[in-house]
Amino acid sequence: MATTETRTKSLDLLPPALIATIMTKLDVGSICSAASTCTAFRACAYQILSFLPSFHLLDIAPSTDLLRPLLRPPNPYLRSLKVDCDRLNDSAIELLLRPPLHELCLHNCANFSGKLLSEIGRRCQDLRSLCLGSVAEKRGQTIDITDLKELLHGCTQLEIFIHVSTVNAMPYAEVSVDPMWIIRSLVFLCRFTALILMFDVSLFLRHNFARVWALASEKLISLEIGYISSVTVTEMLSPTVGPQQSPNHIRQPTLSTIQKLCLSVDYITDAMVGMISEGLVSLTHLDLRDAPFIEPGAALDLTNAGLQQLNQYGKLKHLSLVRRQEFIVTYFRRVNDVGVLFMADKCANVESICLGGFCRVTDTGFKTILHSCSRLYKLRVSQGTQLTDLVFHDISATSLALTHVSLIFCNLLTNRAVMNLVCNKDLRVLDLRNCKNLGDEALRIISTLSQLKTLLLDGSDITDAGLSYLRHGVIGSLVTLSIRGCKRLTDKCISALFDGSCKTDLRELDLSNIPNLSDNAILLLVKSRVPFSELRMRCCPLIGDTAVMALASMQVDEDRWHGSGLRLLDLYDCGGITQLAFRWLKKPYFPRLKWLGVTGSVNRDLVDALTRSRPYLHVVCRGEELGTDRWDCSDVSYVNDYDEVLDYDEVDELEQWLLEGEDEHADEEMEYADNNAEFVE
Repeated sequence: MATTETRTKSLDLLPPALIATIMTKLDVGSICSAASTCTAFRACAYQILSFLPSFHLLDIAPSTDLLRPLLRPPNPYLRSLKVDCDRLNDSAIELLLRPPLHELCLHNCANFSGKLLSEIGRRCQDLRSLCLGSVAEKRGQTIDITDLKELLHGCTQLEIFIHVSTVNAMPYAEVSVDPMWIIRSLVFLCRFTALILMFDVSLFLRHNFARVWALASEKLISLEIGYISSVTVTEMLSPTVGPQQSPNHIRQPTLSTIQKLCLSVDYITDAMVGMISEGLVSLTHLDLRDAPFIEPGAALDLTNAGLQQLNQYGKLKHLSLVRRQEFIVTYFRRVNDVGVLFMADKCANVESICLGGFCRVTDTGFKTILHSCSRLYKLRVSQGTQLTDLVFHDISATSLALTHVSLIFCNLLTNRAVMNLVCNKDLRVLDLRNCKNLGDEALRIISTLSQLKTLLLDGSDITDAGLSYLRHGVIGSLVTLSIRGCKRLTDKCISALFDGSCKTDLRELDLSNIPNLSDNAILLLVKSRVPFSELRMRCCPLIGDTAVMALASMQVDEDRWHGSGLRLLDLYDCGGITQLAFRWLKKPYFPRLKWLGVTGSVNRDLVDALTRSRPYLHVVCRGEELGTDRWDCSDVSYVNDYDEVLDYDEVDELEQWLLEGEDEHADEEMEYADNNAEFVE
């Protein structure tokens, strides 16, 4: 067997043209990983970076010094740039902004001032798509009104504008920004096809706010707003009287070209739904969410009459109506089966339906949807308190070919419902969270779904023996499995799932809130050598230091590499975690880890030292869920499309390459915090 030195020399002998051809097929992170392996690859990587059309680096937040060598080669072919700017400021503007860019996406721009906006307008006048997150949110940074003007006047070809978080009229600004001018400019000056404003626009309300949208470009086909009141939406979409025209002359409804509308509002009301349905003649995608602070009265609620107004022009393909219980326990109490019958009749061509909080709709209403919407392939119901097995009793008699089914908090469902559902053999996503009456028989039936990629069984009544059904069937295709909160499971659930003999694509596993799960289960998991990328074990009182040590030393493939390939590890509120575990969270252990959940009260100094020693690791210690909220029941795109399973087996050495020679001080600081914690004890 060749030594490492011999293999490295053989790589150096490869023709540069061959190496370059291969590297052009890789993304930036993979190119950097390859560059860390040998001199030949490093030289080729710098050359490749000088003509890549896309530079996307969102997994980590690089500093200016670390980003400079990657963007330093002049690249006249660069068209798309996406960077996490959490560690950057105005000094990086010249490095980031390139004249040839058509797409620019800068996340976490809190350390930048308004100068970023004006410089984009000056330097990137060919931009078609712009996404900026949290610009100038850090105290002391400012946005001048002239900065935004220069952006909007300079980038005249913008088609998509996304601003995440607040439009920041900072109280510290030298020149106050008029938020209404911002909204008016975004709507009028730029010919957007898509506009996404992920902030609370009610902060900027003025008496003429709704009229601003009458200026919107006819090219605008997609609009998403983070929060807006239902009254404002109704006013915004109302036909308006033209200038110098009599009240009897009504202009065309505002935003009539919109095809996709996603709004988070205070209340979903009949008036708002009616105005949307009547005014948006091209609408194909409607997503409405609310989260009331108080129980709504009749005038501020959705009723059967509102559902009857949906899809007046027959073009709707996706419909989502969700009431979230974010502040109080509340439902759509004024909608029953009659309203759903009206809706199903109007929405016969809908392909995706998401309904949340319809507590008075019974089997009759839900069954009507299944039998009326013959093109339906995605069905999501949450808080279906009266939905029972009868809904799916004769689903095999329909022409449906469901691929995504989500039935969350539908507590009346039993194994019989699953038995009828599996006639849809192409199911790829099955979300049965908090259906507490589902048991082992449901697992036996689910095991026959050979195309299943995502299975969520949180809070169900399954046992270790039931999980063994998955090992003999669907475990080979699953990518995501969640058995969070299944109280009857023990350490034996791991050996029931994995015996080391079956090949699996499983990459995301959630074992949280299982009271009888101990370190022994994790030892069995490590022995299985399944190359997980995400492992959640929060709120497991018997999980401790031994589990962390085992995961840190996990051997995945003897012929390729050793060590854990985890990108996400959630250990929040695990009862046995002590300062010993933090020694195993330091480098070189967990080389690919990007998200870590721990309990900050274990030792705050150790947590802070770990954060400083691993600047590209997101350490969360207040109990927040890690990663993206892809399982939010308000969003039908809650899960990845797994047509191609990502390759998680390659060692990601991007962070290693970026941090060469910079770790010594951080490691010493971590060691000091560790020793100090021992002294305190």
